[in-house]
Amino acid sequence: MAAKIKKGDKVVVLTGRDRGKTGEVIQVLPKEGRAIVRGVNLVKRHQRQTATTQGGIITREAPLHLSNIAIADPRDGKATRVGFRILEDGRKVRVAKRSGEVIDG
Repeated sequence: MAAKIKKGDKVVVLTGRDRGKTGEVIQVLPKEGRAIVRGVNLVKRHQRQTATTQGGIITREAPLHLSNIAIADPRDGKATRVGFRILEDGRKVRVAKRSGEVIDG
């Protein structure tokens, strides 16, 4: 099945403590059904010091479930669902259901 959310997409968080925030997808984990979004769902982790890394408390993004994020509409930035359309040249592209705009050029 075609992916509705891909790396590099602008997404809006629908639920949770970061509801309403927008960010760029850094990584998609399809087996787990999750995605990591830049600047969203930040957690603090205690890092043990090793010979190569410095220890301390580091802040990083934790994965969000794909059902809790939605693609931002290219026209107005609000959350939208994703559909698919086949163009005249035969390419299959993602389109925003809200405005009908093509998401991936």
